[in-house]
Amino acid sequence: MLLLHGWDPQRPQDPFWFTIGGAAEGGETLLEAAARELREEVGITVDAVGIGEPIEVSDIQFTWAGMDFDQTQTFYAIAVPAGVAVSFDGQEWLERSTTDKHGWLRPQDLEGGPDRPADPELPRLMRLAIAAVLGTP
Repeated sequence: MLLLHGWDPQRPQDPFWFTIGGAAEGGETLLEAAARELREEVGITVDAVGIGEPIEVSDIQFTWAGMDFDQTQTFYAIAVPAGVAVSFDGQEWLERSTTDKHGWLRPQDLEGGPDRPADPELPRLMRLAIAAVLGTP
């Protein structure tokens, strides 16, 4: 699964892996926002219609850059071709300054090793995404 690696600008010494995402903007559907965020954050273009149904919806509270967030997250999964190019060229300044790399990871890569997920639920969400893309329960 494609993840990004970065840090909170107030805690650069504590990096983590996180999913691609962001907020819906002015009248966008969640699927349109998902496709736009994928294009902006990693340079991968997909048709919003092909994304499908959410694999999970959850509420989360966190602090980033000194701001408190209370949001509903909607997660989607979509297969992309092997070897697809990843680019950070579409990222905004703050995203670029707090993201250092991307990686194609497996859930077990974030369980008990030196790399930590932003959210401890991420390995479980990764398994849901993999199952959704493969069409398995």
